[in-house]
Amino acid sequence: MGIRRKKHEARENHTENGDFRQSITWRIFKIMSEFVDGFQFLAGFKKTVSIFGSHVLPESDSFYQEAYELGLSLGKAGYTVITGGGPGIMEAANKGAAEARANSVGLNIYLDPPQGERRNPYLNKSIGFNYFFIRKVMFSFSAQAYVFFPGGYGTLDEFTEMLGLIQTRKIKRVPMILVSKKFWQPLIDWIKSYMLDTKMIGPEDINLFTLVDSAEEAYKIIKGLSN
Repeated sequence: MGIRRKKHEARENHTENGDFRQSITWRIFKIMSEFVDGFQFLAGFKKTVSIFGSHVLPESDSFYQEAYELGLSLGKAGYTVITGGGPGIMEAANKGAAEARANSVGLNIYLDPPQGERRNPYLNKSIGFNYFFIRKVMFSFSAQAYVFFPGGYGTLDEFTEMLGLIQTRKIKRVPMILVSKKFWQPLIDWIKSYMLDTKMIGPEDINLFTLVDSAEEAYKIIKGLSN
């Protein structure tokens, strides 16, 4: 009789308080579980390179082709290619890695409908996250080099996040490579002409990233790490 009463009380509490999965306690456990799953997932990968960029660029775009070539070159050299697992630049890099029979990894994000989980078909290993900030922590943990192709707010956010972590020595310094002078040069000019001139950053902070114009140049920098 006592067990029945407890079950009844639990049902009443559930009804009165709403969905228990929306409580702060449940959310904390969910966050903890995503961290554990993410670190366990990434722990076994070696020689990893994370590639970022726009999710809207089609296969016909030149940047898509450059990202594909970089993924292919890295894959042939035995690197694991890690992306956000979605379309566009991410798909291109994963496609190149998959065709080279290398690890083609996606750190996917679950979005609200109608987008849902944007997962490209070239992943041979992937994991999904509900929280963007956990996904970014996984990216900061995962790579020996970061490559940023042209992209939108998400790409800029990821670039400045990694840049800030390296600047403050929260993660070790690794190559930060920006692909496309046409796209990135205006931002770099602003950083130099305003942030540096107003002493928001120091002269040494300008050297935390490298600007290139092709996948071949990016690959040479990464390949040089193992020489």
